[in-house]
Amino acid sequence: MLNRMLMKGIMGLTFACASAASFSASIEGYWKSIEERTGEQLSIVEIRKGNDGRYHGKIIYRYPNSHGIALTNCTKCAAPNTNKPILGLEILSGFREDPNKPDSYIDGRVLEPTSGRVYKGKGVVTGEGKRLRMRGYMGVSALGRTVVWLRTDSATP
Repeated sequence: MLNRMLMKGIMGLTFACASAASFSASIEGYWKSIEERTGEQLSIVEIRKGNDGRYHGKIIYRYPNSHGIALTNCTKCAAPNTNKPILGLEILSGFREDPNKPDSYIDGRVLEPTSGRVYKGKGVVTGEGKRLRMRGYMGVSALGRTVVWLRTDSATP
């Protein structure tokens, strides 16, 4: 009887560990972007898989800054995004799943609306699907910066 209970316990633990190890978090959904230097909330970005099989993200909510002002247009963006409204602006494009690393996304582009710059991008979903470590860089990945976005359930705060 003790042996049978012990075996059931071991098998249960094995299945629990196996299912936890195979947990895969999608990049799709709503993400709250945070200014890493100040902790200020910037926007909510919706990431979806496009018809091209790649992932794209649009700003669907913009928080006012500490002065109560929200950036409304992409004044520093190059064409075709010059002076486009921030709401609805595609800031992530072309991301695809990394076939060699679960929960990782590569080969994307990141538009930073405040500067208008476009960076190469990659990201990884961590924290049981609750965090997105997004890296934007020019040239090689070592020459860039990483920000952490937090998953949120809603398109509005």
